[in-house]
Amino acid sequence: MGTRSVTTAAAAATLTAALVATAGPQATAAPNPNSVTKLTNAVTLDGVMRHLEAFQDIADANGGSRAAGQSGYEESVAYVVEQLDAAGYDPVVQDFEFDYVEESSELARTSPLPRTFVEGTDFLRNTFDPGAPEGTATGALRPVDLVLNPSLPANSSTSGCEAADFAGFPTGGIALLQRGTCGFAVKALNAQAAGAAGAVIMNEGQPGRTGLLNMIGDATGLTIPVVFATYDAGADLASTPGATVRVTVDFTAEQRTASNVLAETRVGNDANTVMAGAHLDSVQEGAGINDNGSGSAALLETAIQMAKVKPNNTVRFAWWGAEESGLLGSEHYVGQLSEADRGRIALYLNFDMVASPNYMFGVYDGDNSGGTAPAGFIPEGSAEIEDVFEDFYASRGLPWQDSEFSGRSDYGPFIAVGIPAGGLFTGAEGVKTVDEAERYGGVADEAYDPCYHASCDNLTGKGQDESLYALLGADQPLVGNVNTDALDTNADAIATAVITFAFDSSTVNGVRAPGRSHGAGRSADALTAGAAH
Repeated sequence: MGTRSVTTAAAAATLTAALVATAGPQATAAPNPNSVTKLTNAVTLDGVMRHLEAFQDIADANGGSRAAGQSGYEESVAYVVEQLDAAGYDPVVQDFEFDYVEESSELARTSPLPRTFVEGTDFLRNTFDPGAPEGTATGALRPVDLVLNPSLPANSSTSGCEAADFAGFPTGGIALLQRGTCGFAVKALNAQAAGAAGAVIMNEGQPGRTGLLNMIGDATGLTIPVVFATYDAGADLASTPGATVRVTVDFTAEQRTASNVLAETRVGNDANTVMAGAHLDSVQEGAGINDNGSGSAALLETAIQMAKVKPNNTVRFAWWGAEESGLLGSEHYVGQLSEADRGRIALYLNFDMVASPNYMFGVYDGDNSGGTAPAGFIPEGSAEIEDVFEDFYASRGLPWQDSEFSGRSDYGPFIAVGIPAGGLFTGAEGVKTVDEAERYGGVADEAYDPCYHASCDNLTGKGQDESLYALLGADQPLVGNVNTDALDTNADAIATAVITFAFDSSTVNGVRAPGRSHGAGRSADALTAGAAH
């Protein structure tokens, strides 16, 4: 597959008619909503949902995904650009190159008791040197000297380490091997030498040796497909006598282009810029409507409704690309800023997953009251950002709780250079507690987002666990994988924080607005370095 360039503003123009038809009438900025009350009234659930519906339509038209490096992401960029243009901004598309990897590998038991295992959850393809051989093999599964006793010490298994382990191995069979004693490449090459057409290497089973690993090492001469499986997946295969198994290694790995979208207010003190961002890309498996269409849509509607506001501080909005590939868009943006331009950023606000169906109201723990961040990890001023969000929930009589300040979303590159940060998070694969269910509603002992990084993260409900979502929807308003109460509340929280700091960041960095600069002293590099309109 060849490299496809990310849509720029010129390409965006060619998509405008289709996107407008998809999205319905464009939003128009309310007359100067220059206070918290006016802006939160202007940022409506209907407005945010209109953007989510557009993202869903884009995904539907592009194979179900909006992942960076794919056409669905290009069209998402075009949509955001078009909406910002219509609101009166001068958006910038900042391109960057990244390592694109698309996995199509497979592990399946075809008989008896057919089961298809989940890539990235149950198994991973190998990453041996000098390169993972691609191909498909189907054959009789043959366990090789397994030790299925997790109570034994680590490295109790020598599965596949010696040629003798493969005595009587059927030519064309699929070897089921186990981690332990020798290297993964040794096991795979020994299986191939014994006549195996493919191999599955499972984890060993002791605590800390149950999940997935990237298999590395020199496997020169390997020609058969080899995957690594969790202990549970391997044990499931081993427990089925006479199983036939299919192993496929198939992937695309190449350089592609992704983009950030940036837009800022036309007036404000550029030496004290407030930034707010959300990642625009989904995972490859789905439309990414909660993760992170929710944050992107709420931020977009906030920007649209703020278009006529004349803040004391410049506000710069950002939609990041390739977050799901490792925070690449925000890393690129921060990395290309000069030290002086970094110093002009007063603070950064991040919004990643703000409408989880089994939600909690999580606020980044800027004061480290939970004690989860190491000393010196959280920049000064982050606690004061946390205070603004907590005051918002308190003003509405709503519960909230600390969300670990880990740097695992797009605020990570900002805090790494000392920029104070804060944000919101309604939960991903973590499990809701009984106490949280009493405080927020929802279902205890289930994930905050049961469709996290899955194809069912959509607006349609396709692929969801129907019984679980029926329970979630019994007392919570859901549209597909979006809790609309959580989204409505958090859209207002986003608008509140953005406009609060747009007029005064002094609690965070001690800077009191000297009056509106109307562009005086603007640093073009901070917005446009490496970018194209």
